[in-house]
Amino acid sequence: MLFPLKKTAATNRVVVTGAGIITALGNGWRVNADGFRAGKTAFRPVTLFDVSRQRVKIAAEIDLPADFPETKLNHFHRLGRASRMLLLAAHEAWTQSRWQAAPGIPVVLGTTSGEMALGETYLRQAIESPKKFRSQPSRVEHYQVQRQGLDVCNAFGFSGPITTISNACASGANAIGHAFELVRSGRAERALAGGYDALCQLTFAGFDSLQALSTQPCRPFDANRDGLSLGEGAAVVTLESLDSAQRRGAEILGEIAAYGAATDTHHLTQPHPQGDAALASMSAACAMANLTPGQINYINAHGTATSQNDATEAAAINRWAGAEAGKIFVSSTKAGIGHLLGAAGAVESVICLMALREQFLPPQTSLATKDPACGFQVVSHPTNRRVDTVLSNSFGFGGANATLIFRRWL
Repeated sequence: MLFPLKKTAATNRVVVTGAGIITALGNGWRVNADGFRAGKTAFRPVTLFDVSRQRVKIAAEIDLPADFPETKLNHFHRLGRASRMLLLAAHEAWTQSRWQAAPGIPVVLGTTSGEMALGETYLRQAIESPKKFRSQPSRVEHYQVQRQGLDVCNAFGFSGPITTISNACASGANAIGHAFELVRSGRAERALAGGYDALCQLTFAGFDSLQALSTQPCRPFDANRDGLSLGEGAAVVTLESLDSAQRRGAEILGEIAAYGAATDTHHLTQPHPQGDAALASMSAACAMANLTPGQINYINAHGTATSQNDATEAAAINRWAGAEAGKIFVSSTKAGIGHLLGAAGAVESVICLMALREQFLPPQTSLATKDPACGFQVVSHPTNRRVDTVLSNSFGFGGANATLIFRRWL
């Protein structure tokens, strides 16, 4: 339920009791955990739309399952690609959490493109067959961003305020961070949060025209990196107060220890070269969690494999960690599944939970030559290791910077 904001200082601890994920590695926790542990990559030629005129021809596409899990939603056949991914992830999280339908459960979702592919299909039909209206009303309805959140509520029979955050590549992390604050502050006992984005031609062509994409699978933090790779996916987590989870006897996947956010006003698309806002978001998260950099066992980096992003993030991590930098393990899981844009921060949050639950460091098996600017250790081979505290960075165009810290639950 959603409660009035308490006037006293926030004391609620926030835990994760359900997590759902779908990426190009597969659908569900198990196949993804195995893939990230091994450092698998999932890039292939694009088949969803015509890329014959594009410089880049590859991305990390998802094979959606033929059958969808049973829910209270009766119009799966009308849903677009992004909505289907979101609902698959939500179903896994909801089932795992063992939540019951109830009013007043907030939904916080992050996305950038949303159902842009439906808009593209609508436009093509309107141009090619202006007098043909079949399926067009449905596309208009499901294109609207609030529709995806409503579909999640309707699928599982609950209701609550819906918030959609579109804050570039930090959207998914900001969504989880906002839901975390709702529960931490006492405004809600439970909240469902996540991020989703599907590949669409407009986004792909836009990044390609900027020459921001690599013609080969991306290589974050590699000295010879030459651009990012795009992917698609969704992840959803169910958050609740520790008191609520313990009352229910729920299985706890991990604890969200902190959330930090900062805005970089240096440039519309380019980050500050020394990573000032990235440093601020990491520092704010550590201050909230009462942790020092030396107590962070692993960083899931934003790591897009663009020249400027990786250099900026490396500078920020080096400044943040100081003398401890050389002891910290870092990797970017975008090396395996590409940049998922608005879904990235949410998917990477679930990957962090996997690392904590199953005690491994996700490797970048494509790394050949580490950039000398990285004062930290970049994980390049499958590694089993004790992991108690994990930090995840998400940075976006427009200067949005978000950091989440997750703690292992014993």
